[in-house]
Amino acid sequence: MYLTSEVKKSIFKKHGGADKNTGSAESQIALFTHRIDHLTDHLKSNKKDFGTQRALLNLVGKRRALLDYLKNTEINRYRAIIKTLDIRK
Repeated sequence: MYLTSEVKKSIFKKHGGADKNTGSAESQIALFTHRIDHLTDHLKSNKKDFGTQRALLNLVGKRRALLDYLKNTEINRYRAIIKTLDIRK
């Protein structure tokens, strides 16, 4: 399994401040980004997996909503998470 509890804890500790801080916008965005990267790699080799493609689009939408929320409320946190995850090109 690609997303074990240890991987989640490390993501939450790195981006959320603590491994128990699972609800912050930064930690959720980081988790979604990790899952999006995994699904993107999967779809490169399985082009006709439309269920995974739909799940990927849903995750991208959820991440976009969280990023919009951060952008509208706290622009500094938004800029920091964009920079650390290297989401923008």
